[in-house]
Amino acid sequence: MAFFIKEELSMTNYSDETLCIHGGYKAKAGEPQVLPIAQSTTFRYYDPEDLSKLFDLEKEGYIYSRIANPTVAAFEKKINALEGGVGAVAFASGQSALTAAILTICSQGDHIIASSKIYGGSITLLTSTMKKFGIEVTLVNPKDSIEKISESVKNNTKIIFGEVISNPSLDVLDVEKFSAIAKTNGLIFMIDNTFTTPYLFKPFDYGANIIVHSASKYIDGHGIALAGVVIDGGNYDWKTSNKFNELNEPDPSYHDLVFTDTFKEAAYITKVRVNALRDLGAALSPQNAFLLHNGLETLHLRMEKHSSNALRIANFLNKNKFISHVNYPLLESHDTYSLGKKYLTKGASGVISFSLKDGKEKAMDFLRKIELISLVTHVGDLRTSVLHPATTTHRQLSKEKLIASGINEGMIRLSVGIENPDDIIDDLKNALRGD
Repeated sequence: MAFFIKEELSMTNYSDETLCIHGGYKAKAGEPQVLPIAQSTTFRYYDPEDLSKLFDLEKEGYIYSRIANPTVAAFEKKINALEGGVGAVAFASGQSALTAAILTICSQGDHIIASSKIYGGSITLLTSTMKKFGIEVTLVNPKDSIEKISESVKNNTKIIFGEVISNPSLDVLDVEKFSAIAKTNGLIFMIDNTFTTPYLFKPFDYGANIIVHSASKYIDGHGIALAGVVIDGGNYDWKTSNKFNELNEPDPSYHDLVFTDTFKEAAYITKVRVNALRDLGAALSPQNAFLLHNGLETLHLRMEKHSSNALRIANFLNKNKFISHVNYPLLESHDTYSLGKKYLTKGASGVISFSLKDGKEKAMDFLRKIELISLVTHVGDLRTSVLHPATTTHRQLSKEKLIASGINEGMIRLSVGIENPDDIIDDLKNALRGD
């Protein structure tokens, strides 16, 4: 199985449901039906020339599990098939995946444009940690016009970044608008597809170039495995762009190999693996890859149930007297409802946010009264969970950045699971009343 060259996928014409179950690993006669776990750091060879060719990226195979592993590769192949890319690289977490995706093509002196309505950890990574690398980031209101957002584009801008559904304001990104800005200015359109997953939305169909996931969420689905993944759409012309010397100039760490010459449309994702993953070392473990591969097998079933439960519960919350506002992409009262109807035809995932009328004090009381619902720092689990963004995931943000992210002190983020929706509603009723 190749780890650096695009491998033709024999199941690309099948439905998403079939790819969820079968894509990524096809057992040969006499092999296990279930994906084997290659719990090994290294791999044995008998001809030293073979190993030399692997290190020069001239031969397919595995060197060391920090760079590639057969079990991890099966997961990568499956998620790549679902997203429709030319290749994927898995990481130990979503944050490490986003970091590697950026640092593969950005360095000191470069500039990124990002939506202000994204996960708090991503904002901190972009505006604080990337600053230490000399990478400047401008946060923009994703609801602004093309003209307004385009005012932030500079000569050194390389990436425009957003989330399909923002965390936790639940705004749907106008993906085609961001794609148009990227194309007009020769930028990479990088998008986080964590909340929607490839089952509910396909960013490459709408002009995205790079997809990132926190696979710890719905892709895992059981709250048991940390992981991230980067998928390359193979739809950006790196060769003719004057912005990405990293891919068009000789790489001294590989005997002056030029990635665009050798790997063509897979140049970027290959460099993610053999430079960023190799050097940063945030490798996904084979055991977690096995769990994620299994999680994908039920993704289509879970996303349908998460979405149907969440829509019902969002409508319940929208009528509750203790709540001032509910955010869910398919509520008609939501600011981006029209975009939700346009892009999210299969459902809008399982995350809801709502604001309590009496602010932080009432929110804290609500969190103390829940029973079935879990208070955890997580989202995308098959079990319903909840947290208070202003004091947890977005705690490091200033008041101004909290407002820009659509967060107030009374906001609760609810990740709706796949339990009986009546049981979830009963728990919400009791906690909201304070019984």
